[in-house]
Amino acid sequence: MKKMLVILIVSCLLLVSGCGSAPGEDIDSRSTDESVEIGKGLLDVTITLPASLVEEDNIEATIKEAKEKGVKEAVLNDDGSLTYKMSKSVYRELKQELKDNFNEMIEELKSDNDFPSIKDVQSNKDLTAMTLIVDKELYENSLDGFAILGLGTAALCYQLFDGVQAENIAVTINIKDSTTGELFETMVYPDDLEADK
Repeated sequence: MKKMLVILIVSCLLLVSGCGSAPGEDIDSRSTDESVEIGKGLLDVTITLPASLVEEDNIEATIKEAKEKGVKEAVLNDDGSLTYKMSKSVYRELKQELKDNFNEMIEELKSDNDFPSIKDVQSNKDLTAMTLIVDKELYENSLDGFAILGLGTAALCYQLFDGVQAENIAVTINIKDSTTGELFETMVYPDDLEADK
């Protein structure tokens, strides 16, 4: 699963599987879990990626890109972890950008001729579940299932940035026949991604 999380980081800029406060910050609602923690009364959000998910080879480019997105500070810590500090408004903007990108993917899938079997995609607000409405016959005789990989990865990315603990991220993807309404396939990412290896 760690390799899949690394892939998510590359595609999301600021993914979260851990959080901490910058030195000297007064955070009155700290916890020991790996979710995003926002201190009460503070104007900033601090996100720390553990060393296992930081690619030190490209650290300068990563920090530069983060600052271009409005992140105030991006610091490589002594233990190899990477800490981002941003305003709550920048955090909300980045989170909304992930959601908007997900919604754009859906619209492209529905209108793109590359995936003709996909008629509609419906998802819940927190991107933990989605249903693809497809022409079953076309779907089963095509490579349109590859579209699920992109959607699933984007949903997992959003959940990480939303503060879901890395070990708890999951998205259930249902495939439903547009003609009969039959639910004929269900998969859960990232578990099914690992199983396919």
